Amino acid sequence: MNVAFEALVQRLAQATRDGRLGTADHAVLLRRVNRWGQDLIDGLRVYSGDPIHAPALATRVLDLAISAYAARRPALRELDATRVLRPDWFAAPDQVGYVCYPERFAGTLAGVGARVGYLRELGVTYLHLMPLLEPRHGPDDGGYAVLDYRRVRPDLGTVDDLAALADTLHENGIALTLDLVLNHVAAEHAWARAAVAGEEAYADYFLTYPDRTEPDRYEATLPEVFPDFAPGNFTWVADFDGGAGRWVWTTFNSFQWDLNWANPDVFCELLDVMLHLANVGVDCLRLDAIAFLWKRLGTNCQNQPEVHDLVAALRAAVRIAAPGVIFKAEAIVAPEDLPAYLGTGRHAGKVCDLAYHNSLMVQLWSALASGDAALARHALAAPPPKPVTTSWATYVRCHDDIGWAVSDAGAAAVGLSGPAHRAFLSRFYSGDFPSSFARGLVFQANPATGDARISGTLASLAGLQAARADGDPVQLDLALGRIFLLHAAIFGYGGIPLLYMGDEIGLCNDDSYLADPHLADDNRWVHRPWMPWPDAERRGDPSTVEGRVFAGVRHLVGVRAGLPSLHAAVEAVPVDVGSSAVLALLRRHPAGSVLQLYNVTPQWQSVPADAVHGRLGPGGAGSGAGSAGRLWDHLSAFAPPSGDGRFWLAPYAAWWLTAG
Repeated sequence: MNVAFEALVQRLAQATRDGRLGTADHAVLLRRVNRWGQDLIDGLRVYSGDPIHAPALATRVLDLAISAYAARRPALRELDATRVLRPDWFAAPDQVGYVCYPERFAGTLAGVGARVGYLRELGVTYLHLMPLLEPRHGPDDGGYAVLDYRRVRPDLGTVDDLAALADTLHENGIALTLDLVLNHVAAEHAWARAAVAGEEAYADYFLTYPDRTEPDRYEATLPEVFPDFAPGNFTWVADFDGGAGRWVWTTFNSFQWDLNWANPDVFCELLDVMLHLANVGVDCLRLDAIAFLWKRLGTNCQNQPEVHDLVAALRAAVRIAAPGVIFKAEAIVAPEDLPAYLGTGRHAGKVCDLAYHNSLMVQLWSALASGDAALARHALAAPPPKPVTTSWATYVRCHDDIGWAVSDAGAAAVGLSGPAHRAFLSRFYSGDFPSSFARGLVFQANPATGDARISGTLASLAGLQAARADGDPVQLDLALGRIFLLHAAIFGYGGIPLLYMGDEIGLCNDDSYLADPHLADDNRWVHRPWMPWPDAERRGDPSTVEGRVFAGVRHLVGVRAGLPSLHAAVEAVPVDVGSSAVLALLRRHPAGSVLQLYNVTPQWQSVPADAVHGRLGPGGAGSGAGSAGRLWDHLSAFAPPSGDGRFWLAPYAAWWLTAG
């Protein structure tokens, strides 16, 4: 047993002698330290180099966990005990996510609680409420410039209201996810104000410089996140050091100050915040801007290896106090960098439990625009597999813009030009391309790089807005087909499919943000609509768009829950079934393999029956009947015929096939 681990055990014993822990609680925490203590120590090596000889930080962290455990409500302890027995609860195929801004969904936190029936009707088991911790006044980057981690926005309610909502959600089988911004705080945060006032301890919470020497060295390799309205990565703060002024690292906006994660005091502060939110009742912490935490000269200061140590240590500490809480990585990075946020190598399965599958979103839209799935098949096969104990968060679109993360090498592998294809996608989804069905908006175009991201709701990008405007019933049906196909793909891929508010009823772009001077310069608000509850009341009417979209989602929820093969432990593997117009994903699972076919075109397409049977039959990669056996499509509850030796898929058809 190493010195640091022995120090953790002794600290637990001391807490029992001091009366902070009872005998039974000591036994519980000792088991957890035996399970996660070494993960904590290993992660903290980022600070000490060799924690075996430096146990002080580990015991300091354990003290925070002990205090949080002692304050944890009985209902939350019971939830912890349940999830310890079912640690894959978030990976099961019955999981369905919903993401919304609380004020735009229901006004207040109490209003969200009053709408739980709607969420249950939809089949939601996981609710992500967009930023609700108190932000700075004025521009706040959509709530991601946090003024106080321990307060809720006054217009939404109080921390007590948040705890009450968490209890209501838990009673209805719904887990609560909140954003936790790790990379930065608002310039007006108490830590930042203390630093400006000359408190040396807090000055080291940030990265500041007296002149441009070091900032310019860093800028040589740093990209710009918001080149249009926040160029550069450093901001001059004149009142720092009694008026001498300093350059402050501000990756995102001048009012968001990057934290210095090389300082262990910052680690302890944010861990204490995590434990506080866990005790409020939060089940999943979405770790915002996680890729940016560690800075290294000569790099883009993203995806540095120390990030994975830091998060692994945070996760281990939270597990000791509240093992029912999971982490989700907001890591919108290159596909090859993404698996590390779930844990690879010595960190395998020890970093985050969930991560966004950004590449899936991009490749689905790319395939629909081009009518060709070859690039998607190549790109989705490229990354290494994730740990089996983790899960993807799959989605068609999110609260942010869509960036066309198509690599030049990946495009070249299928005969495309990366820059040309990215430009095509931007033009297509802004509607600036012949025959485009989309009605998106260009966001943050960068003439220097040619990058042009896109804003828009799912319905508007999928053609529903244009079809409704034209009054064309054929185009309306095609748009609804695209919407169902996209939802089917994220439901079938494996992980928690995330529905962004309004997509379940086909809401189109909302231009009302233009009337608000605080929002008008940021067109991402076009896909952050207010929930029109009168429209939602039509969800039960199959003759309406709302009813057709809602029924499609509900159907996917029900079918998915009954297919154990869709458990997130198993990867979805792209395969070739003889047609570039059909995206085929194979999921190999002991319960039986599933082959998913998605026709990404508005025309009928066919695939050779032998190619399909070969993937599911005993001679292929799957299991079940041979080439003469029957296949069953779970989405249509139909055995597709292949009398001419081919399977024919209707425009935008989605099939989930099993053998037998």
